[in-house]
Amino acid sequence: MTQDLTLERNMEEHKNMARILYIVHALALVFSLGLLSIIPLIVNYIKRGDAQGTFVYSHHSWMIRSFWWYVFWMVVAIIFLVALGWLFGLGVFIAWIIGGVAWIWKAYRLLKGFFDLEKNQAMPA
Repeated sequence: MTQDLTLERNMEEHKNMARILYIVHALALVFSLGLLSIIPLIVNYIKRGDAQGTFVYSHHSWMIRSFWWYVFWMVVAIIFLVALGWLFGLGVFIAWIIGGVAWIWKAYRLLKGFFDLEKNQAMPA
């Protein structure tokens, strides 16, 4: 026995917008190291209210949190680069490690969010 999942028309529109935003965030991460993610971030803030009461709301929040934590870790990497860059290249090495791990972490969150959206699952708070 199978069950069919019936989605409202608005729900599919909300999901399509979230899909597009995941893709744009990912493209910005690949082509600008996340600098251009400010554009989909603004759309996330605008569209999150429209998705209130649906599981898609959690996806907008997930992308917003991912963006701000990524910015935080990239700022930490820049601080290491500037503060310790002169010390035998140690700052450069630490900055690359922090930046690389932050990049991989954000890529993971975007992929996880996209796949959970396709499974109609909400993201954790």
